[in-house]
Amino acid sequence: MKVGLFFGSFNPIHVGHLIIANYMADYTDFDEVWLVVSPQSPHKKKQSLLDDYHRLTLVKIAVEDNQKLRACDIEFGLSKPSYTAITLAYLNEKHPNYSFSLIMGEDNLRTLHKWHNYEEIIANHHVYVYPRLYTQQELESAAPKIELNEHKNVVNCKDVPLMKVSSSFIRKAIQDKKDVRYLLSEPVFNYVDEMNFYR
Repeated sequence: MKVGLFFGSFNPIHVGHLIIANYMADYTDFDEVWLVVSPQSPHKKKQSLLDDYHRLTLVKIAVEDNQKLRACDIEFGLSKPSYTAITLAYLNEKHPNYSFSLIMGEDNLRTLHKWHNYEEIIANHHVYVYPRLYTQQELESAAPKIELNEHKNVVNCKDVPLMKVSSSFIRKAIQDKKDVRYLLSEPVFNYVDEMNFYR
């Protein structure tokens, strides 16, 4: 089985995440796409995160009616902070008959050379890359493109539908009492609203 791994804090998961995950499930050769909820990214402050259980629950209810998408909590049982190379090694050991690939935005590809054991990651796994929408200022300050973009294991998916929406924008909008119902799937919006998250 070929599985695409889409890592994220999903704080909260929004329609932009779901559009990318669903595109990868439908328009590539993946049998499934797993949305891997990261308990603690090395690049993010822990205190800004909703509890792991709640973020996992949000992902589960977001994808429960899609047979090709799956919430994955594999990193919850691994050492913190979470490093993708270690997670991949664990998954390969646990599922020897599965083939795992990464799904990431081109902004992450630009900084992949800074990741823990990145050479091992890209040598042994395909990396499916979707474009990102940049402002001119963001483009000028982004890390320069490096030769990883031309690596034989990098698959550029240029037709992925994109939305300029972020979890941080949604969290701020909720704090400011704005209406975010169209930025979240209905079950996710209802859960966030019921639990008074991010207020």
